Amino acid sequence: MNKKMLGLFLVGVLTAAIFASGCIGGGQTSTTPSSTPSSTASPSEVGGKVVWASTQLMPPAERAFLLNTVLPGFKEKTGIDAELIPISQSDLNMRLAAEEKSGKVTISVIGDLHGAMDYYDSQGWLMDLSDMPKLEGRTFIPIFQEYSVIRGKKVYVPWMSATYVMVINKEAFKYLPEGLTEEDVMKGTDKWTYDAFLAWSKNIYEQTGKKLVGFPVKGLFHRFLHGYLYPSYTGYEVKKFDSPEAIEMWGYLKDLWQYVNPASTTWDAMADPLLRGDVLIAWDHTARIKDAITKEPDKYVVAPVPRGPKGRGFILVVAGLAIPKDAPNKEGAWKLIDYLTTPKVQAETLSQTGFFPVVKEASEELPAGPLKVLAKGVAAQQSTPDALVVMIPNLGKYGGQFGDLYKEAFRRIVLQGEDPAQVTKDIGAKLNSIFQEVGVPLP
Repeated sequence: MNKKMLGLFLVGVLTAAIFASGCIGGGQTSTTPSSTPSSTASPSEVGGKVVWASTQLMPPAERAFLLNTVLPGFKEKTGIDAELIPISQSDLNMRLAAEEKSGKVTISVIGDLHGAMDYYDSQGWLMDLSDMPKLEGRTFIPIFQEYSVIRGKKVYVPWMSATYVMVINKEAFKYLPEGLTEEDVMKGTDKWTYDAFLAWSKNIYEQTGKKLVGFPVKGLFHRFLHGYLYPSYTGYEVKKFDSPEAIEMWGYLKDLWQYVNPASTTWDAMADPLLRGDVLIAWDHTARIKDAITKEPDKYVVAPVPRGPKGRGFILVVAGLAIPKDAPNKEGAWKLIDYLTTPKVQAETLSQTGFFPVVKEASEELPAGPLKVLAKGVAAQQSTPDALVVMIPNLGKYGGQFGDLYKEAFRRIVLQGEDPAQVTKDIGAKLNSIFQEVGVPLP
């Protein structure tokens, strides 16, 4: 991301954090270009049903929100039935490929991450949305609009955004190491480093006798490895996977793991461990820690992640909505996309799932409350001057394998004590092979 675009995005995020609603927002009015609809068909004539395949909002509670609130609301407003198909990215990739090859496409809307959309479009599976009717009454954040145009083509409509942050029980501030203040942590100053995090974790253990730092090792921990530690220590996600800087990073993680709750290897999300008091400091996806913030907003704060030698690496997650080029119900699909990006539904999505809106007007739909805690932390992280914004790589069917390789490196180096130089050499070769196969430059 270039500095100009990042600056525009950060201004929007920071401005919105000031709103009582605590919603991300900002930017200039920008939607897909206006055009005249191809027909004035009634909802029943549009096709009666829209099949929506989504890799996002798959956990039970999030899926229930879509099935019990969003889709009934869409049916009430438009008269159109929508069938939700929760699906993994690898399975969706295979299904799209098979349907396009057979000429019998059944999916009309795709919900997936930016990287996956990039890949699907590179295969020629997605339609250009430039000539679809204008989406009225909403202002998309410019950086998301920028990402949604790939190779000069409007590939998807922005749907949701998210990131991964540190969640801190206020009790933890009792154990801050010398030279680090609560303000340093909350504002993400240059004193809030990974070394300071290690010293803090050690203090907590030595003064409580408990290991009260936690990570979702069974969940999205691979994102911490490739999107946070690696860029913070090496400046890259993959390019310097087996570099001396990477060896230093793995040594750091081994030191830190002495003070991490051993149950981390069994956790897939951090809200419950926080609420149970199993940890005082946790890292996770904003959507996976929302319940802790919502249930006990006065107990927790959300803070930027620490910085490393190369800066403060963190992932910006962008999910979008696309239409296959041979979709059977394009008009109905556009109505669903319209509905999902209305300010009201965007605000409800934040409240129910922890995924942030991509339209400014959603802030007007949210009451002040616990989500302000989450929004402030997100805004602080994205506003740090040393931010190194990372996007999840576009690897198509190899996306799952990519994450698994980082988890394998963690298991072998940190949990099993293998030589990090040898492990990174072995796994680095496998990662290089994947990127060569896909034809994507090493990030």
